Amino acid sequence: MGPGAVADTASVVAAVGAERVVTWCRSVEADLEAAVATGAAAVHLSFPSSSLHQKVWRFSPEEVFERVRTLIPKALESFSRVYVGAQDASRAEPDFLTNFTRIAWEAGAQRIRFADTVGRLAPSQIASALAPIQNAAPEMEIEFHGHNDLGMATANALAAYEAGVHAVSVTVNGLGERAGNVALEELVMALQVAHGYSGLVDCSKLAALSDLVARAADRPLPAQKPVVGAAAFLHESGIHCAGQLRDERSYEAYSPTTVGRERPAFVFGSHTGSASVAAALTAQGLQISPENARRVAARVRELANCRGRTLSIAEIRGLLNESAA
Repeated sequence: MGPGAVADTASVVAAVGAERVVTWCRSVEADLEAAVATGAAAVHLSFPSSSLHQKVWRFSPEEVFERVRTLIPKALESFSRVYVGAQDASRAEPDFLTNFTRIAWEAGAQRIRFADTVGRLAPSQIASALAPIQNAAPEMEIEFHGHNDLGMATANALAAYEAGVHAVSVTVNGLGERAGNVALEELVMALQVAHGYSGLVDCSKLAALSDLVARAADRPLPAQKPVVGAAAFLHESGIHCAGQLRDERSYEAYSPTTVGRERPAFVFGSHTGSASVAAALTAQGLQISPENARRVAARVRELANCRGRTLSIAEIRGLLNESAA
């Protein structure tokens, strides 16, 4: 994207080291030359893999294969690692993916990226979609790059992990084109909870990282954003709150402190039960009988429905005084 992008990438290289940075390029020599100027140790070359993308970018399959054979050896002159991208792979013909993978491997590429560019796949389709690549070059690393157009990017990434991929493209908060990409924080916690994965990510920093990126990008997090949203650990319904008071694990797969969030107070609204009312008032140093807690909870539900909002702890205290009068 020009000298500014080269300078930005070079700054990242200076901050974290060349070995941790991969530059992304189109399959043209000019991009490759710009990538060399960044000082990064790895380069990713993207090629159109579906017939639709080949038509859009005016490539024949043979021209794609020829560029793979030409550009990968050239990239290896300057980079210790060379990756190739199969753009729009989820709509590519299996035979093309097989040939593309084999040619890229023979030319010296170490990794291939399978891109679900328009987010069209379902988790149940991931393994079969990856099979042509895995069969063509079993020793080649595979990366999954998913988009969230149907809300399945994280689920598809988890399915790709289960199918044996070596890497997944992620972004903080799932930022990306259109509906975004695989969210780092969602995938890390899905791997940890569903598979007991314990990697190099310090999960206790996820919330702080998420907040930082949201501010920098001027893209506020939706309250119900999984893992890091402000409402991700809120409880209101009577049965949930009562269960949480007995054992926090009853209605949570993991604690908010795992990802660096403090536990929020219960929400008092149209689904509130007596257990959360009693707990909240007890925390305020007030005593309340079970019978009184039920009466106050009923009034909370009534007022919340009438006012169309939740109630504050001050209003709950007022209802206690009303009940005692």
